Amino acid sequence: MPSARLPAARPGASRQPSGTGRAASRDGDWHTVSRSPADTDRIGRLIGRALEGGEVVGLYGALGTGKTALVRGIAAGLGAPPRAVSSPTFVLVHVYAGRLPLAHADLFRIQSETELRHIGLLDYSDTRTATAIEWAERAGAELPDDRLEIHLDHRGRRSRAMTLKAKGARSRRLLARVLSLQAAEEAKTGGKRAR
Repeated sequence: MPSARLPAARPGASRQPSGTGRAASRDGDWHTVSRSPADTDRIGRLIGRALEGGEVVGLYGALGTGKTALVRGIAAGLGAPPRAVSSPTFVLVHVYAGRLPLAHADLFRIQSETELRHIGLLDYSDTRTATAIEWAERAGAELPDDRLEIHLDHRGRRSRAMTLKAKGARSRRLLARVLSLQAAEEAKTGGKRAR
């Protein structure tokens, strides 16, 4: 039977932790299932704790898949007040203060890459700021090549499939840190998750 731990710093390893529905595949992706809003928050907090600054996290998924809820968890993991997080659909970018600043963008209303350039979203990208972008697919070629993509899909009323894909060296290191934190958390709790 497989171990209940994910590999600490090897996002390319292929293991299915027992009873968790989580796996890191050989292609470096992390496939997981959030079974509740609390679980989505917990995954977001892991990501927030793993951020070091300069990373871009792109969120992909239909309406209601939990993109903003995941960003709320990321903000909390950075020490920012999660209640302050709301979808910046009309203002496009919010910045939250935590251990690192988190620039949170929602590109739902963006119609073109040209419009995105005028907003100056990527001006927030520096070595001290982490950036989370909802509806990242609308950014097209304006997204940096090195980014962590998080794809969310409905699996039921409360369940969401999540795939985290590291695109570039910085994002691979970020994903490795997330997996290491996940392994430590599961070791502490015996694999039990929030519901």
